[in-house]
Parts: sequence; C-alpha cells; structure tokens
Amino acid sequence: MSKISMYSTGVCPYCQRAEMLLKSRGVSEIEKIRVDLEPARRTEMMERTGRRTVPQIYIGEIHIGGFDDLAALDRAGKLEPLLRGQT
Repeated sequence: MSKISMYSTGVCPYCQRAEMLLKSRGVSEIEKIRVDLEPARRTEMMERTGRRTVPQIYIGEIHIGGFDDLAALDRAGKLEPLLRGQT
C-alpha cells in the first residue's frame, strides 16, 4: 500500500472525514502533519501544494488535494488503485 501523508489540524472536520474514508479503503497508517502544532509546516504545505486549507493529502508523491478531491477520486473508482500503487 502507498504511503499516505496528510497536512491537518486537530479540529478540522474535513481532515477527520478524509481519515475515515481512507481507513474504510484499507489504509491503516496515515502520517499526519499537524500545521496547528507546527506553524512552519503550514508554510511548507502552502509552498508544496499552492493551497492554504487542510487537509492536503498525498498518496505516495501524488498530491490529491483536499477531502472533496479525495471523495471525487473515490467516487470515480480511482482511489483504490492509487492506494495499491497502481498509477
């Protein structure tokens, strides 16, 4: 399974929904990068993604975007192949 990393905060409902969706697809480990606890990581996130909001999700080295992007990928049937490393 591909490595999942997610820029997030402790109180973000979209972060929680993204985590629930990923876990429902078999993901057991998500590297959470807490931008509320480490403000420098928010700057890193914005430079990496061009976005200011959380969550920002990566599957491997592929930037997925936020929860809406993740959910759309899932609805299109493209999330599970990505999680398995099939690009």
